[in-house]
Amino acid sequence: MLKERKVGRWLQLEGRIAGERIRLALRTQNRENARNTLREIECALAEGASSVFWPKLRSVLPEKTFERIAAIAGYHETPLAPTPRWKELVTLFEADCGRRIALGKLAASTFERYGFELEEFSDFLAERGIELLAGINRPLVEEFKVWRMNRIRGRSKFKGAKGLVLTAAILHRVFAFAVENELLSKNPVRLEGRPGGEPERGSQPFKPEELQKLRENAGLYSLAFSLLRWTGFRGSDAVALTWAEVDFDAGEIVRVTQKRRKRVVVPIHTELLFAFEEERGKRSPKPWERVLLNPETNAPFTRPRLYERMMALGRRAGVANSNPHRFRDTFAVEMLRRGATPYDVAKVLGDTIETIEQHYAPFVRELRDRVRRIMESEPGVHDVGRIWAGSNPKTEQVQ
Repeated sequence: MLKERKVGRWLQLEGRIAGERIRLALRTQNRENARNTLREIECALAEGASSVFWPKLRSVLPEKTFERIAAIAGYHETPLAPTPRWKELVTLFEADCGRRIALGKLAASTFERYGFELEEFSDFLAERGIELLAGINRPLVEEFKVWRMNRIRGRSKFKGAKGLVLTAAILHRVFAFAVENELLSKNPVRLEGRPGGEPERGSQPFKPEELQKLRENAGLYSLAFSLLRWTGFRGSDAVALTWAEVDFDAGEIVRVTQKRRKRVVVPIHTELLFAFEEERGKRSPKPWERVLLNPETNAPFTRPRLYERMMALGRRAGVANSNPHRFRDTFAVEMLRRGATPYDVAKVLGDTIETIEQHYAPFVRELRDRVRRIMESEPGVHDVGRIWAGSNPKTEQVQ
C-alpha cells in the first residue's frame, strides 16, 4: 500500500510496488492532492499498461517518479505523431497527382496550374512565417485571397475575378486531400464560385472579319489556325493530336479529350483536310507523330508555345486577344448558328450540354429569334391538345 509522507515542506510517496520498496517525490505540498495522486497511481498499477490514468500521471508527477512507476508497470508511452507541415502536404499531393496522371485521370497541364497556385500559397505562408498546417485557418486563407488578388491585378487587370475563382478551387482541392488523408479535420478554404461559371466572361467568339484577318496572316501557322478553327479543340488537345487520330478515309478526327476524357468524333472540314494533306505530303509522318510542329524548331508544339504563336498571329492581324480558346468559342457559336443543337455541339466538343447552353447559346441570335417566333405564334387547337397530351412535336429547323 502506498502512503504520503511529508519531508520538509514537500510530500513524498512511500510503500512497496511489486515487492520493491520505493520513496519518490510527488511535487506537491497539499496533502489532499497527494492522496488523490496516490489513488490514481494505485489504479494505474492495478489496471496495468492499458490504464487511462497514465497520461494524467505524466502531467502531475515529477519526471523521475513517473518513469520509475511506469517501468515497474511496463507502461511505454506512444510517441506523438509529428505535426504535419505545409511542405509535407505539398509533397504528398504532388505524388498523388503523379499517380493520377499515370492512370489518365489528370492532365499534365492541369497539374502545372496546380503547381503554380501551390507556389503562390507557399510564398504567402513564407511571408507570414507559417509552416504548420495547424496554423492555416479560414481567416488566414481569406487574407491570402486578398494578397493573391493584388498579385493578379498587378499582372493583368482583366483576369482578377476569374483567377481568384480558380485559385480558391485549387486550394480547396489541396486541402480536401489533406482532410481525406487525416492531416486536417476541416477544410479551411471557402470556394468563390465554380471555375468557368461566369457566363458574362466566358465565351469570346471571333467576328467573321477577325477570322478572315487571322487566316490571311497565318503564314507558317496555317495548319495550326485551321486545326483550331475547324475542330474547336482546346490547346491541350490540339498540340497532342497524332496522325493516327486523323482518319482520312472516314473524313473524321477521333480523339479522347485530355480534360474530360471524352471520346469525340469531329468531321474534317474541307479547309482543314487540304491543310492536313499538304502537311502529310511534306513530312510523310508516322502514325504516332504529332500533327502540329513548331515551324521555327520543327519540334512538336507545346501548349504555352501554341498560345504564344496564336497571340502573335493576332497582333500581326490586328485582332486583340487571339488565344486558342477563342477558336473553340467561335466553333461552338457558329455550329449553333448553323442549326446544330446544344447536344450536337456538346458531343463534338466533348463538353456538357449545360456548358454549351450557358456559355455559347446566349451569343446565337438565331436561337433567340426562334424562341421569339414560338412565343408570338398562335397555337391552334390541335397543337394545344398535343402539348397537353405530353407529345413532342417535331422541332422547327433553323433557316
